[in-house]
Amino acid sequence: MNNFLRHSFRFVALIFIQVMVLNHIRIGGYVNPFIYPLFIMLLPFSMPHWLLLFIGFGTGFTLDLFMSTPGLHTAATVLVAFVRPYIVRLASGAPLPESASAPTIAEMGSRWFLSYSISLIIIHHLALFLLESFDPAHLSDSIYRILLSVPFSEILILMLVYFFQPPRKR
Repeated sequence: MNNFLRHSFRFVALIFIQVMVLNHIRIGGYVNPFIYPLFIMLLPFSMPHWLLLFIGFGTGFTLDLFMSTPGLHTAATVLVAFVRPYIVRLASGAPLPESASAPTIAEMGSRWFLSYSISLIIIHHLALFLLESFDPAHLSDSIYRILLSVPFSEILILMLVYFFQPPRKR
C-alpha cells in the first residue's frame, strides 16, 4: 500500500478511536488514555523535522477541534514531534538507526520500541495534563493523572502496534 495512504488511514483510525471510544473513558476521573500520539511515533525516520512539526500541529489541532480544548493537544503533540528525533537518537545511540526506515517493532525490536514509546508518552502526558490544570494548587492531581494514564495509554499503544504490525522478518 502507498505510504501516504497507509499513514492517512492510520491517522483517521487513531483519531476515530480516540474521539469515539477513548475520550469517554475516565476511570475514577484520573485515567485518561491517549493513543493518538502513536501516529507521530510511527512516522518514518526520513521525514524532515519541519514536516514532522507540521504534522504534529495538524494532529493535535484535529483532536482539539473534536474535544473543544483550546490548543492543549496541539501543544502536547507538537512537543512530541519536536523531541522525537532526540528520543530516537538517545534510544539508538545514533542520529538515524542503520537499515531502518520506520520506528516499528519489526525493524527496531521490542525493547527499543518500548523505551521509545514510553518516553514519548510520558512527555505527551506531562505537557497535556500540566497545561490542562495550569495551577500549582492542582499539581498533585496532575501528577497522579500522569502516573495512572501513562501505563494505561502505553498498554493500549503496544496492543495496537502488536496487533497491526506485520511479523518480524528473520
